[in-house]
Amino acid sequence: MATPAPTAAPSSRFAGNGFALGSAAMILLFAVAPFVGIYPVFLMKALCFALFACAFNLLLGFGGLLSFGHAMFLGTAGYLAAHAAKVWGFTPELAILTGTAASAALGVIVGALAIRRQGIYFAMITLAIAQMVYFFYLQTPFTHGEDGIQAVPRGKLFGVIDLANTMTMYYVVLAIFAGAFLLIYRTVHSPFGQVLKAIRENEPRAISLGYNADRYKLLAFVLSAALSGLAGATKAIVFQLASLTDVYWTMSGEVVLMTLLGGMGTIFGPVVGAFVIIGLENYLAGFGEWVTVITGAIFVVCVLAFRRGIVGELAAWWARRR
Repeated sequence: MATPAPTAAPSSRFAGNGFALGSAAMILLFAVAPFVGIYPVFLMKALCFALFACAFNLLLGFGGLLSFGHAMFLGTAGYLAAHAAKVWGFTPELAILTGTAASAALGVIVGALAIRRQGIYFAMITLAIAQMVYFFYLQTPFTHGEDGIQAVPRGKLFGVIDLANTMTMYYVVLAIFAGAFLLIYRTVHSPFGQVLKAIRENEPRAISLGYNADRYKLLAFVLSAALSGLAGATKAIVFQLASLTDVYWTMSGEVVLMTLLGGMGTIFGPVVGAFVIIGLENYLAGFGEWVTVITGAIFVVCVLAFRRGIVGELAAWWARRR
């Protein structure tokens, strides 16, 4: 008698359907947002940082590696993309690919050095290298120091689609975000992602099972760096500017805040966290420097009352109801 083929567990099917419905709803919401009075430039900035937070969450939430220097990948890609578009005359897609590739290459170098250590030592190594990168960009001529690379041309995507139009640029950014978001989801739920989570939970046990933990962590680090670079390169084309702000250590702290606020180790959490932080910075700009204090207070409340983050707490509440 033939053995029946195994079927997916109901919880797995429910999770898969939930992600599909949630993703479709999120993309649809973003697609119609400009038509309901939300400024497209604000949305593009939030989407770029949402992608940056998702890339960071891949490393921290699923790999258990806390990097305090992820801004170097965001800023490196921004500088290279801006320089490629303005000085080398690259089309926007080639400029973005150039920036992404540069961040991936930097990720290989930094990752090979940093993954030899764990915990706070890993975090401090990434912070130290990020500060070295920051001072390099401050001094090197092609970045123009504190002035940054300004008036970066958006150009025409594939030589056809004119990105000077704000709405056209917005939907290109949305497409980039959606593609990267789905890639992260597929990575997390692939065999690679399962091994990565096993290493996060118990690295000695994963090693005893025959997995090369350092290789998996390096791959995760490089992928996170490349996706962070994709966010930085896209942001540089959108705002036609690459500046030191994106390389400074405070940007690394900001992406940690976005990830923890939204929900570390969740798929949608970093997106929610990024929109909350960018929204606060945008709509509370009238408070000046107090925006930082308000953001810090929200972070403290979140850590004390919502340890899992916004999405994590909502998911736990829904699980209890089920």
